[in-house]
Amino acid sequence: MPVLTVALEDGEQRIPFNCGCSMRDILDETDMRVRSGCSGLGRCGLCRVRIERGEPGTLTPNERLILDSHELEQGVRLACQVIPRHDIKITILAPARKSCWKSYSDKSAGRVPSLSMEKLPEEVISPYGVAVDVGTTNITVSLYDLTNGRCLAGRYGQNPQSCYGSDVVTRLIAAANSAEQAQAMSQLVTGAIGDALFDIAVREGIGIEKVVRLTLVGNTAMLALLSGRNYNLLLQPANWMSSIDCLPDNADAWGSSLGIHPGAHMEIMPPLAGFVGSDLLAGVLATRLTERKGGSLFIDFGTNSEIALWDGRTLHVTSAAGGPAFEGSGISCGFLAEPGAIWRVNARNGVFDYSVIGEREPLGLCGSGIVDLIACLIRSGGLTSKGAFAPPLSEEGFAIRQGNQGIVLTKRDVDVFQRAKAAIATGIEILLGEAAMGSDDLNRICVGGVFGSFLDTANAARIGLLPGIPPERVELCRNTALAGCADALLSDAAAERLRNLGHLARLINMSRCPDFDNIFMRNLFLLPMGVN
Repeated sequence: MPVLTVALEDGEQRIPFNCGCSMRDILDETDMRVRSGCSGLGRCGLCRVRIERGEPGTLTPNERLILDSHELEQGVRLACQVIPRHDIKITILAPARKSCWKSYSDKSAGRVPSLSMEKLPEEVISPYGVAVDVGTTNITVSLYDLTNGRCLAGRYGQNPQSCYGSDVVTRLIAAANSAEQAQAMSQLVTGAIGDALFDIAVREGIGIEKVVRLTLVGNTAMLALLSGRNYNLLLQPANWMSSIDCLPDNADAWGSSLGIHPGAHMEIMPPLAGFVGSDLLAGVLATRLTERKGGSLFIDFGTNSEIALWDGRTLHVTSAAGGPAFEGSGISCGFLAEPGAIWRVNARNGVFDYSVIGEREPLGLCGSGIVDLIACLIRSGGLTSKGAFAPPLSEEGFAIRQGNQGIVLTKRDVDVFQRAKAAIATGIEILLGEAAMGSDDLNRICVGGVFGSFLDTANAARIGLLPGIPPERVELCRNTALAGCADALLSDAAAERLRNLGHLARLINMSRCPDFDNIFMRNLFLLPMGVN
């Protein structure tokens, strides 16, 4: 894979990239964005970089128009116009302002808008729409051109509610104990969505006042905290199997506070029930799970993980309180899946090596890196199936990186991961049992969430996180909640299918399964599913 090297004052940073992306897009996936004001069309001339080494390709007409002869002699180019195909080194001449939001772009194709414009403002020419996924850990926002379905820009960043707790239950308790805290949590999310849209407007040169449609999905707790309605009901187990009325009375009124068109149509997709939200249903829509034959399993990994099994007639669904371990949080050596995170670990002849997102100094392990490291330690004998470190490793843990900036997997980290892994595996096993199926009956497994972007499925199966089926049947689908939300944003028919998915669903409350404790305890072992 070719590498883009960025010269910095204190060294350099290497970024592996896939051919076909502009230099601007490559940088946008890091914390080293360039200035921009035209959504990468080559019109504003702000994204100047200097080529230090390598072949940037021929000048485009826009570059010849914007850059003067002196700049061209110095090797200055526009990052949005350069599509590198080989190793290249640059200096960023016009860095963008620092932002808590990172750029995200939906590169998928095939979305053709099919919308009724009756509810939308007639005076807006070339209107925009926004899809929002409110997750427990992250919020993701994508902006689309409603005339052609093209994704113009996107952002993702941390859900600011995390200051009230890393998991949904802690936040729900905080809201139930204080009306002021509940109101603050709602305002934090609406403020974050508005801030992400403002970042898009400033950086991309897009007038968000032309946004006339917004569709939002999330897990039930996030929707309840966003609307400020009935979040206390989720703390009562008696309500976990019931539909929770947690949608705002007038979502359209939020438009002015977000800076979008005041007449914009806002739709918050309703959750199924309990802790199974519209994010799961959006994932089912995006993966077309119920449109294929039975034997399809969908897992949306996250702080609140949700699982769905389609047997050809019924969509069996449940949620698993895995905690934030899959997103690199709650673990001493954990780190979000962004530059600086170890995302892949290998071990050969007792020697461990790793790969880091952005090829920079490692800062910790993201979820997929933790899966790999634990699988490698199991295979090498460093960890037992019970999760205990074996001699000569001490109970202090295993250091994958030594020194002052050491990265150490501790016994407590393994324990936290084991509980998260056991919650997922238990959910899968119970759903298979409810459908009278075994893992051999699975024709397809769809893995959603950021965690699923980097996962080594063989290692996941080796430690019992996924059923052990042929790897070609496992699909890594990234942010399926946002993808399904975008489908619903751009198509009235898709939005109607999303609303109707609940009619196919059968919610399973794992806590009511008579053998839950035994299944959970069995899945604590770091062994393939079905191995005692």
